[in-house]
Amino acid sequence: MTRGRDGGAGAPPAKQRALLAAIVAAVVAVSAAIYVGAGVGDGTRERGALAGGLGAQNNPAAPASAGTWVASWATSPVGGEPDTEMTGLAGRSVRNVVHTSAGGTSARVTLSNLYGQSPLTLTHASIAVSADPDTAAALAGTVRPLTFTGSPTVVIPAGGQVTSDAVRVVVPHDGDVLITTYSPTASGPVTYHPHARQISYVADGEHTRDATGAAYTGQSGVWRYVTALDVLSNESDGTVVVLGDSLTDGVTSTTGANNRWPDVLSDRLRSAIGSGRDVPRYSVVNEGISGNRVLTDGLGRPAGNPSGLNRFERDVLGRTNVKVVVVVLGVNDILRHPGTADPDAIVAGLGAVVERAHARGVKVVGATLMPFRGHRGYTDAREAVRQVINSEIRAGRVFDAVVDFDEALRDPYDPRRFRSEYDSGDHLHPSDRGYTRMAEAFDLDDLKGGAPARL
Repeated sequence: MTRGRDGGAGAPPAKQRALLAAIVAAVVAVSAAIYVGAGVGDGTRERGALAGGLGAQNNPAAPASAGTWVASWATSPVGGEPDTEMTGLAGRSVRNVVHTSAGGTSARVTLSNLYGQSPLTLTHASIAVSADPDTAAALAGTVRPLTFTGSPTVVIPAGGQVTSDAVRVVVPHDGDVLITTYSPTASGPVTYHPHARQISYVADGEHTRDATGAAYTGQSGVWRYVTALDVLSNESDGTVVVLGDSLTDGVTSTTGANNRWPDVLSDRLRSAIGSGRDVPRYSVVNEGISGNRVLTDGLGRPAGNPSGLNRFERDVLGRTNVKVVVVVLGVNDILRHPGTADPDAIVAGLGAVVERAHARGVKVVGATLMPFRGHRGYTDAREAVRQVINSEIRAGRVFDAVVDFDEALRDPYDPRRFRSEYDSGDHLHPSDRGYTRMAEAFDLDDLKGGAPARL
């Protein structure tokens, strides 16, 4: 379903407009306090810098090559990892495994110490192409040391982030990349993203340049420090960012299978381009956080699990060369509200996200809220709120275009719940088949064009 903001009847009601104005004002105030990263990751880096082929050295004097910097993979920092508060991961090499969307001839990595309480010193870092799924080993000849303004050592202040220098390495699309860091000193707590649905690795000692995975005897299901992988790409012209909750994060999808719905969307888009369809050449990155809400932050300073509104600047506009944002939020605002959530407030919050995107020329595709009957949080009152929100979305009064996930996954005989084959069993999160169906329901033509002109 693709009806746009101007395709529905009439303007938002007065209550909704007032809520939207209040929310926008609050967001502007909060945005002034959002941390500014120490590195460059906003898409302003030059086109065609430091490109090269497999086996080339990281040579800043190398000639430029045609291409466009895009985000190939990204994730959202969510909080400080439990049990790392005192020492962090001092004396250990952390090898994150990330799955790419677009391929490229050069790469750069963004690392975050957002939730650290002291500076994070990294003396070694590297990037490599994975030799095989389910391994910490690198493909022979692909290990590259990372530098930061020419130095192998970088100190990331508490609350900050840094982006590495570009390094020449051939990054495959739809492949796994190893991003490894080593810190010799205590920092704590470790900035991380839980629910990675991907196995990463840890080794005692400094093993960032090891091609073999022999030293990496520890495993984890989280991503640590790393928040973005950009590539200089000849196959992609921009980035699609999916802003969502656990339904985007991929909770209940099979670990290591890369079957989160944005992964499947990326596969569909690349396949369509390969078959000659007239669709945009975009990468797709996943900025889902389990439990995320449009309006409400988690606890802590800085807030763990910040709201969609408060992390929009960082997780969407901060990504490289973003062209479209897909918003899949709202269910947790209903489920986690202590009483009956106000649908007008949620819709106004979604509208504030759209206004912020439009201010930067970014198009917004929004999703209807999927059913959750059978889940422990279901009530008839909450279902009524979901229906009101979906009516506003379908009427074209919120987003530029709409993907109707509700219609795609609901049981036709009981529209308040999932079809059984799309239900993971908890009646809130889809199964692998359900995630695939979400991506199949997305109209690729909705990625065309930009934000509507501001009048």
